[in-house]
Amino acid sequence: MKKTYSIFIIVLVLYLSVINTTAYAQVLSKNFYNNILVKKAINEIYLNSIQFQVQFNKEDQRNQNEPIIEVFNHNTHRLYITEDDIELMAKLVCAESIGEPYNGKIAVASVVLNRAINPKFPNTIRDVILQKNAFSCVKNGNIQATPNQSCYDAVYDAIKGSDPTNEALFFYNPSTATCSWMRQTEKQDITTIGHHTFFKIKS
Repeated sequence: MKKTYSIFIIVLVLYLSVINTTAYAQVLSKNFYNNILVKKAINEIYLNSIQFQVQFNKEDQRNQNEPIIEVFNHNTHRLYITEDDIELMAKLVCAESIGEPYNGKIAVASVVLNRAINPKFPNTIRDVILQKNAFSCVKNGNIQATPNQSCYDAVYDAIKGSDPTNEALFFYNPSTATCSWMRQTEKQDITTIGHHTFFKIKS
């Protein structure tokens, strides 16, 4: 009888152990499965982000026909500048500031950069310069000027952050200007360099 009772106890203990082990295994299996699902979701998000970044880079390269040779940083703004941008800016500086002091040349280049990072203007140097009626020296999308080294130096100084205009967005020569808007508009932050007056529109 004792032997039978002992066997019964042993069988009962083994049975309960098997049940507990099975239950524990099911819990582990469920957790393991959940972990797999979580990891799978994380991997999918990561892969999607990589795919998005690759696509973004492709779009960026597609839109950028030329290599970037300079970067203009101002506060939170960053402007990527190509060799064509430098050439166009130098031509503008030459045409608009011939006979002006060197600081006046930097000032003209600075106005272009200030416009390009201002949301009220186009966001590329080329589009700023070629914007309709923006600069009188631009004729049919072209500037007839041959810049010298001083013009290029002024452009690079402006890109490096030199701005004698106090972040002006406009300039004109009061003695020769034919645009009535330039004369009549209310101005602020006025800076005079050489023959030019640099300013912002009074808000």
